[in-house]
Amino acid sequence: MSRYLNNKILMVTNPNGTRGNRYQRGIKYPSIPLNPTDIYVYAEDGDRFDILANEYYDDSTLWWIISTANSFLPQDSYYIPLGVQIRIPSNISGIQSSYNQLNNIR
Repeated sequence: MSRYLNNKILMVTNPNGTRGNRYQRGIKYPSIPLNPTDIYVYAEDGDRFDILANEYYDDSTLWWIISTANSFLPQDSYYIPLGVQIRIPSNISGIQSSYNQLNNIR
């Protein structure tokens, strides 16, 4: 799933009724509660959210689940710091369902 696939282009209408600026609606991510079946791993050299998502979910586009569950990690970095403990959420169907509801995806 591309993170831009379900973005909507919205048009702002000015108070006088004329068209205003266009903007793209942002994606909303659900909170991910702890689950007793979550997996915990320590980051190894070269680990990234997309690589871990591919390894544990067989789908690299679900990188955002691991990223959101580990919000204490730098979100603007390509690589995960070496040796940091990472939570891999196990209930991905429930998380995806929450994501779809938040973003009005059917």
